[in-house]
Amino acid sequence: MNENGKDSRTFMEAALDEARAAAARGEVPVGAVVVVDGRIVARAGNRTITDCDPTAHAEMVALREAAKVVGNYRLLDAAVYVTIEPCAMCAGAMIQARVSHLVYGADDLKGGAARSCFSILDHPQLNHRVEVTPGVLAEEAAALLRDFFAARR
Repeated sequence: MNENGKDSRTFMEAALDEARAAAARGEVPVGAVVVVDGRIVARAGNRTITDCDPTAHAEMVALREAAKVVGNYRLLDAAVYVTIEPCAMCAGAMIQARVSHLVYGADDLKGGAARSCFSILDHPQLNHRVEVTPGVLAEEAAALLRDFFAARR
């Protein structure tokens, strides 16, 4: 990742593209990409409705794909870019995968597990910590969610 944040914005744009595609399928617009050595190895949008699977959050789908591409369930040098702060399930999966860095867009005040509701990724009793960078393209990510739910009401 460059210090100037250019890569973070580029990768978050890719995650936003995945969120838009999820919305087009009728899914909650959340997108994620997994980056290893400066390249995207996996990308996904929410698929819970499409797959009839409560665990098919964008992060989970992208982590599963990344592990297959890398050939290891440990993603030691991976960064995950996701449009909204991960839930407890997704944060737990990042710890299990040994993801090194999480970059996310909008905070999730009702269920975020990086800092808003819980601080799972840096909990002192866990054997792995994930570096967290919040707020990258946060307004764009929040707007996708707002617009999606406003259209449903």
